[in-house]
Amino acid sequence: MTKTRPSFTDAFKREAVALLEGSGRPLEHVARELGLQASVLRYRPR
Repeated sequence: MTKTRPSFTDAFKREAVALLEGSGRPLEHVARELGLQASVLRYRPR
């Protein structure tokens, strides 16, 4: 059985980054608030 990766809208991505940058809170706290794993918010260059 394969798992599909969740897809996020551009608006959600922008809001998540703004929340992370503007809150001053640790990445793990913001991720938990959004119902995400912390690794989802970490920057991964392509």
